[in-house]
Amino acid sequence: MSTCIKDLIQNLNIVVGCNINCSYCYARNNVRRFHISDNFNVPKFFENKIKIIYQTKPHIFLLTGLSDFSIWKNEWINIVFAAIKDNKQHQYIFLTKRPDLINFNCDLDNVWFGVSVTSKMDLWKINVLKKNIKAKHYHVTFEPLFDNPGEVDLTNIDCIVIGTMTGKLKNKIKSDVSWIKSLHNQAKNKNIPVFFKEELVSTIKEENMMQELPVEFNKVLEERKNGQKNCN
Repeated sequence: MSTCIKDLIQNLNIVVGCNINCSYCYARNNVRRFHISDNFNVPKFFENKIKIIYQTKPHIFLLTGLSDFSIWKNEWINIVFAAIKDNKQHQYIFLTKRPDLINFNCDLDNVWFGVSVTSKMDLWKINVLKKNIKAKHYHVTFEPLFDNPGEVDLTNIDCIVIGTMTGKLKNKIKSDVSWIKSLHNQAKNKNIPVFFKEELVSTIKEENMMQELPVEFNKVLEERKNGQKNCN
């Protein structure tokens, strides 16, 4: 049975809001629905959430579930990364749609920087990510996938995620099986873990679902599992 990615990765939305204005943005709808912020176009920093990072039990944190790393202010970045350096028990994931707006260096082993690619026209973002953000780990999220990206340069990419358009938007584009298989095959040829989002079940069928994670993520999940057994 396919696993929902939110059951594996915890959203830690220290920053909420984004002004990139993607037409398919699910985050904007969630913020409006749960009244998290009055104006999604104006990113807001919730510094009180930093304390969550200081828990001993290891987690895999996504810190840009309701924001984009490209719009984070330097002062926010400094505060968050100071906490990250103090808490190496976790794995931290950052994602952006605009790597061209970022200039950042990070030598931490437990921080992952990724880019969203939705179509062939977005492929340039992968190389820009690696050029503008110097880091130990990179990932690519092909979600929502609007067309066939064709051949993709996955050099130095540590994992990929593939997903389709969700929600009740008009003219919803459904990812084609051939696009998904092509990305999967390219990644597997380079021994790169592939994670299919649960929304793809209706497209590729349950028996074809692949949900692989990097070794570092699996180690955290195993530690959490063993911790729960010990508590019981």
